[in-house]
Amino acid sequence: MKLSARNTLKGRIKEIKPGAVNTEVIIEIASGIEIVSIITKESVQNLQLAAGKEAYAVIKASNVMIAVDH
Repeated sequence: MKLSARNTLKGRIKEIKPGAVNTEVIIEIASGIEIVSIITKESVQNLQLAAGKEAYAVIKASNVMIAVDH
């Protein structure tokens, strides 16, 4: 797989939460560290996603905000 996105994080699907139109997919990329994505139900089916299966969280963004607690 080759992508232009610089942030490709490999993990394991922890949970899939289907909704009326979209589905929430939770990928655990390290112990206790999760990435959550909302994708279409059709994409979940086309990618054959299931809990326990390895997957990649691919992040392509032109802006990344930084915050700190005061």
